[in-house]
Amino acid sequence: MPADDRADDRHDTGMRMRRRVLGDAHVDRAQAAQTALDAPFQRLITEAAWGTVWASDAISLRERSMLTLAVLAATGNFDEIPMHIRATARTGSSMSDVAEVFQHVAVYAGVPRANHALKLARATYAAMAEEEAAG
Repeated sequence: MPADDRADDRHDTGMRMRRRVLGDAHVDRAQAAQTALDAPFQRLITEAAWGTVWASDAISLRERSMLTLAVLAATGNFDEIPMHIRATARTGSSMSDVAEVFQHVAVYAGVPRANHALKLARATYAAMAEEEAAG
């Protein structure tokens, strides 16, 4: 299979996985906001992150979700934590799982990072509960 066909397959797989984990509404909003400037970047992350890493069946989506939250918090990349907290509703990672993840972050990467990640998680879970109650 030519390289372009493999990239197209990875992109298609990536879009399916991205929708599965993040939800159609999130992906539709992201695609609507895409510009010529960030289109190549969006294609890259769809193929590499979603079409290769997230699409691998070597570990479960629950485990991958927990790892992603840990890495984001440990490296101080807090902007994507709320998005990945919301994704736990689709990956099977429980609130208890997330608490365990951030305890590991506290011990191995630092209490301030874990504390900030927990603050973001609490706010995101509260927003999710409000949205669910509102219907």
